[in-house]
Amino acid sequence: MDEHRAEPRGLLERLDEGPVICAEGFLFELERRCYLQAGTFVPEVVLEHPEALAQFHRELVRAGSDVVVAFTYYGHREKLRLIGKEELLEPLNRDALRIAHGVADEVEGERPLVAGNLANSNRYAPGDASAAAEVRAMFEEQAGWALEEDADLLIGETFYHAGEARIALEVMRATGLPTVVTLALPAQGTLLDGVTAEDACRQLEADGADVVGLNCFRGPATTLPVLARIREAVDGHVAALPVPYRTTEQHPTFFGLPDPGCDVVPDGRTFPLALEPLLCNRFEVEAFTREAHELGVGYLGLCCGAAPHFIRSMAETLGRTPPASRYAPDMSRHFAFGDDPSVDRPAEVAGRL
Repeated sequence: MDEHRAEPRGLLERLDEGPVICAEGFLFELERRCYLQAGTFVPEVVLEHPEALAQFHRELVRAGSDVVVAFTYYGHREKLRLIGKEELLEPLNRDALRIAHGVADEVEGERPLVAGNLANSNRYAPGDASAAAEVRAMFEEQAGWALEEDADLLIGETFYHAGEARIALEVMRATGLPTVVTLALPAQGTLLDGVTAEDACRQLEADGADVVGLNCFRGPATTLPVLARIREAVDGHVAALPVPYRTTEQHPTFFGLPDPGCDVVPDGRTFPLALEPLLCNRFEVEAFTREAHELGVGYLGLCCGAAPHFIRSMAETLGRTPPASRYAPDMSRHFAFGDDPSVDRPAEVAGRL
């Protein structure tokens, strides 16, 4: 890193000046690229194929992401225990942060922010003091490593219990770093401990979170109505990182999305291996970005299913021209559908494809 380079603006300064884009989606994309196992979803790619992770980070930044999120989602003690590799916990977390810093330092101009990441433990249970203590200890070690590795902010995400989100926030705030806490809203319409998303966000803001909102589980169509309620409930910055899938009122999360056009998926369950036909297109992502921003949501991104072309669409919708816009679509010179005068199209082609 250039020691003479100006320090980047912090998260809150950027949000006060305009929207911030935070691209995620590592689990699904790296599984599709065959660097991560679906099911356990442990980010061993950090240690085994760091170059693949770094490349995906680069693609997201090039497409317009303002934040490089260290891939420590599901890099907590419970997940490493599940695969019998707890000894890899600290090196995985530290290396993920160093990889993120390395990519951020490659960027010309203002450096993207580097975020440490905490996530749902899958161990928390309401009213279980022992489980709460276990979860807190897991969060404390991850947050501590993020602080030591010079993260610019901490993200706590995909919490489907309000109580677990509050534990994560308390741990994150103890580091002194800016905090983003996002909830994953189950199909029942409340978090699993019975709290609404808007009430949970109101409480998290009162507890000191800098940014609150939603991520994962729900696609744009079933995220937007909840975002509106959250925006009404809180005074500060709001985050929205849906999954880019066509969830509906009948199927509000991607866990239960059906695909009537396919009858070969085992058990008929499309999650997580057969969701491709149910992806949003880039125009739907653009529409979501516009609508969410008009609601007053300033921290925007995508979760599982995110890809660079989606992030570029978000950035361009917000009026930006990221490096990846060099290759933005231009159908005017397409051989069959273009209308540019330079297109020399044989008459027998027009309208016949």
